[in-house]
Amino acid sequence: MKSSYDIIIAGGGLAGLTAAILLGKDYDVLLIDPDTYPRHKLCGEYLSNEVLPLFNQLGINIQALTDVSISKLHLTLNSNFSQKTSLPLGAVGVSRFCLDKALYDKVIVKGCHKKDKVVNVIKDSTGFKVITKQDEFTANQVLIATGKRSLLDKSLDREFIKFKTPWLAIKRHYNYEMDKNEVGLHHFDGGYAGISMVENDTVNLCYLANNKEFSKYKNVQDFERKVLSKNSYLESFFEKASPLWENPLSISQISFQKKSAVVNDCLAVGDAAGLIHPLCGNGMAMAIHSAFIASKFLKRRLEKQLSQEEMLQGYTREWEGTFGSRLYAGKKLQSLLLQPSINKFAFKIIKHVPKVLPTIIKHTHGQSVTYSL
Repeated sequence: MKSSYDIIIAGGGLAGLTAAILLGKDYDVLLIDPDTYPRHKLCGEYLSNEVLPLFNQLGINIQALTDVSISKLHLTLNSNFSQKTSLPLGAVGVSRFCLDKALYDKVIVKGCHKKDKVVNVIKDSTGFKVITKQDEFTANQVLIATGKRSLLDKSLDREFIKFKTPWLAIKRHYNYEMDKNEVGLHHFDGGYAGISMVENDTVNLCYLANNKEFSKYKNVQDFERKVLSKNSYLESFFEKASPLWENPLSISQISFQKKSAVVNDCLAVGDAAGLIHPLCGNGMAMAIHSAFIASKFLKRRLEKQLSQEEMLQGYTREWEGTFGSRLYAGKKLQSLLLQPSINKFAFKIIKHVPKVLPTIIKHTHGQSVTYSL
């Protein structure tokens, strides 16, 4: 394996894989990720239709991966409030196991994946030195795609990593009969759960919970039985659903603090640049879209159309202009859902003015997008 590349991508999630496909066509690219593909990832597995045209540009037919088309939202509260509405854009239900593999299969055509973990990136006069657990590399440019939280964030002294957060997330796949065109968003004390179908008639349950509340219980099953099941819809789900995995996936210390889209003179993409609150259902789309934006700026920089500073400033402006308002709307929406004194009043309004909910949802998503690199 070579030691020097045009671009090194740290992290092989949706954003990192997408960027590797786009940039690998014209440049010498190395994708570094410690996992073996395919793999399950903690994710709501709800892919907004806004980015489906981008998959056409990647040469991936989403309809060949899944037949789940989601067009309705079912919202419930602990208080037995229930409201259904149509989704302005809609989505497809596709697992990360399936989607990541489709992207990875495009990446390995170029043979540019190293199974390793980036632990530090050091800027020098000629570019960047990339230090992994096993090796060292150099690159003209580095793309940070390490997800929600990583060892690299600590090495780069990122501000958000210095603070403990109250959030953890849990995900598991189930056998369960439900409307495949519907996504459920179900509130419980201190958190909320998303339930929707993915390919092969599999149902994904993914929920965000307060760690302080979770720690009061013996285990995941105890927490689900005593806390989530206070919501009658979730109670019915756990009574009827059969888990397909012995143990769920989990992740703690999830940070919704503001992050920077530029880190140590490197562009950041996906959750590494900013994590939208899960109830918005826009995280997968943002990861894909941000990889297209970053790839455009990296290409212009490598072709000497932009200086390093112009690339960093231009990317930051476009990232903020594209995603900033969604992150803000997501923050406000999650705050609304998790404050009982407010949500009962707010959802009375939603019940009596049905157009309010689709309008709120629009603010957490973008429009259907194509992108010229």
